Amino acid sequence: MKIIIPGEKNTCLTEAAAILRASAKPAALTGAGISVGSGIPDFRSPDGLWSVFSPEEYATLKVFYRQPAKAWELYRALGKVLLGKKPNPAHRALAEFEQHGWLRGIVTQNIDNLHQQAGSRRVFEIHGDHQHLQCLQCEHLQPIEPAHYQTTGVPRCQHCGFPLKPNVVLFGEAVRDFDAIHNFIADCDLLLVIGTSAQVYPAAALPAMVRNNGGRIFEFNREPAVSPEDYSQTGRPDDFFFQGDVGLTLPMFVKACLAETSASQKIA
Repeated sequence: MKIIIPGEKNTCLTEAAAILRASAKPAALTGAGISVGSGIPDFRSPDGLWSVFSPEEYATLKVFYRQPAKAWELYRALGKVLLGKKPNPAHRALAEFEQHGWLRGIVTQNIDNLHQQAGSRRVFEIHGDHQHLQCLQCEHLQPIEPAHYQTTGVPRCQHCGFPLKPNVVLFGEAVRDFDAIHNFIADCDLLLVIGTSAQVYPAAALPAMVRNNGGRIFEFNREPAVSPEDYSQTGRPDDFFFQGDVGLTLPMFVKACLAETSASQKIA
């Protein structure tokens, strides 16, 4: 694994840029770490929502069916955290990769819609989204509104009267679009793993799929998700680890790819 650190001169950055530009079917997998720069704490961080709301007590499908008013205590707190948040340079960098044809799409574990706000057009939301309310009885969807975070009651479906929940995946509920995601990743030859430890399934299976098919992994995190000792058993020597804040490393990588493009055009 080759390590790239912002601010350090490293010929590996040019090499990584050339690999991305030459990849046939590159994709990205993102997690909570990419949205921290937008002011959204990781749920599992010391100041995250799970430090206040136990997932087992508030975030399961069983709790929603039995005590929707209690479940909505968590939903309102989450909605207030997400309200008004904007994409950061890391989100915009991925949108720019897609615009240049260097990224086919994104699989995200996030529910904040920031990839779409940044301009990314092909986004698979494996855990759903917090921009709509969902009826589990008649499958009606409607946009969520800031007023839903201010009231104390449980909103109900206008068609069947059943309690509504945000269109997010709760514990005990199936993830979204996994067959489509599986097909999307099946022939991926380069996966950018960004702001996630990729340890929670089913998203954790995606890097392994790429590796098993001979593809490369470019990881963007503050610390590697896999220790160097374990990596020697699972990774490839030509994988790359971009160490540091993804709000710095991803824009840096965009610039490197643009520079590589410019250099190639001059040679041609």
